[in-house]
Amino acid sequence: MALTIFLVMVALLLLGFPMMIPLITGAFIGVIQLFGDVDKAEFMVQQILGGIRPASLIAVPMFILAADIMTRGHSADRLIDMVMAFVRHVKGGLAVSTSSACALFGAVSGSTQATVVAVGGPLRPRMLKGGYKDSFVLALIVNSSDIAFLIPPSIGMIIYGVVSKSSIPELFIAGLGPGLLILFFFSVYSMIYATVKGVPTEPAATWGERMTAIKRALWPMGFPVLIIGGIFGGVFSPTEAAAASVLYALFLETVIYRSISIKDFYAISKSTGMVTAVVFILVGAGAAFAWVLSFAQIPQQLLGAIGIDEMGQTGVLFTIAIAFFIGCMFVDPIVVILIFVPIFAPVVESTGLDPILVGTLITLQAAIGSATPPFGCDIFTAVAVFKRPYLEVIRGTPPFVVMLLMVSVLLIFFPEIALFLRDIAFAN
Repeated sequence: MALTIFLVMVALLLLGFPMMIPLITGAFIGVIQLFGDVDKAEFMVQQILGGIRPASLIAVPMFILAADIMTRGHSADRLIDMVMAFVRHVKGGLAVSTSSACALFGAVSGSTQATVVAVGGPLRPRMLKGGYKDSFVLALIVNSSDIAFLIPPSIGMIIYGVVSKSSIPELFIAGLGPGLLILFFFSVYSMIYATVKGVPTEPAATWGERMTAIKRALWPMGFPVLIIGGIFGGVFSPTEAAAASVLYALFLETVIYRSISIKDFYAISKSTGMVTAVVFILVGAGAAFAWVLSFAQIPQQLLGAIGIDEMGQTGVLFTIAIAFFIGCMFVDPIVVILIFVPIFAPVVESTGLDPILVGTLITLQAAIGSATPPFGCDIFTAVAVFKRPYLEVIRGTPPFVVMLLMVSVLLIFFPEIALFLRDIAFAN
C-alpha cells in the first residue's frame, strides 16, 4: 500500500497538480485499501474537517491578516527605518539592517513569505544602490526570512503545536534563542562580506535622527509587546493575541496613520482569505493523510527499518532534522510538518525528548528547507516578487544554508539555546 500511495503522489506532483491533490488522493487510496466497505467520501470529509477543527488554528488567519495590513500600510517601513538609523553606518550596516528588520517583522507576521515581501520590497533597491551584488541581496532576504518562522508568533509553531498537542506559548518563547542566534551569524557574515567586497558604508545617523526614527516606530513596536507580552503575561491566549493584533493593526493603519481605507481593507481581507483557504485545505488534507499512515502503521515500519529506536536522543534529533530539511526542500513546510510529526511522535515519546525542543528544531528545519533549492517556497516568492531568474535568486544561498545548518547542530548539542528562556518563563 505504501508503495502505491508514494508512486501515485509522485506522479501527480510531476504532472503539475498542487500539493493538496496528491495528499487527498494518497489518503483516499489508503482508505480504499484499509476500509473497503465504508463510505469513502464521507470518511475523508470527516478526517479533513477533523484536521482543521482545533481552535488554535484560528490564530493562523488572524496573524496573516495582521501582517497583510502592516505590509499595505506604514508600519513595516517605520520598523525598517528605526533599525537602519542605528546600524547603517557600520560595515555591512544595510545587510545587518535587513536581517534585523526580518526579525522585527517576524515578531508581527510569523510568516516567511510575508517577510520576504514586506522587508525585501523597500530594502533590496537600497542595498543594490549601496553596492551589494543582487545575488547576495536576494539570498540574504530569502534566508533572513527564516528568522520570522522562529520569532513568535510563528505560524509553523502553531501548526506543530496543534498536530503534536504541545504548548504553543512554550514553543513561541523557545524560538527566540535560535532566531537571535541566526541573526547574529547573518550579521557577522554580512560585515565580513562588506569588508571583503569593499562595500561603502552610509553616513551615521545623528542621535536626533535616531530619536525621530524611534518615535515613528513606537506604535509598530507595540505589536511584539502586545503579542509576546500579552501571551506570557497571561493576558491573552495565542488565539486571542492574534485577534488583538488584527485590531491593533487596523487601529494603527486606519486611525493613526490613515494609510488604508475601508476599500483597501476589503482587498486585504480577500487576499488573506485566499491564503488562509490554501493553508487550511493543506492542513485538512495533511491530517487525513497522516491518519491513514498512522492507522496502517507505515511510520513504525519505516522507522524500524532504519533502526531509529537504537539511536538515542541525539541520533533521533539528527534523523528528524535531516528528514524535515530534505522534505521542506521539495514541499511546503506546513505539509511536511503535518505528515512527519505524527510519524516521529512515537519515537520522540519513547526516547523522552522534550517536545518543545523537538518542535523548535522542526520549525527551524522547515524554515531552512523553505529557503533552500530546489523547491523552497520562499525562493519562488522572491522570484515572483522581485522578478529575477531562479538561478540568480539561489546563487548566493550556500553560505546562509551552511550557517543555518550550524545553528541546527548547535541546537541539537546545546538544547539550552531554545529551552533556557522557556524554563525561565514557565518555571512554575
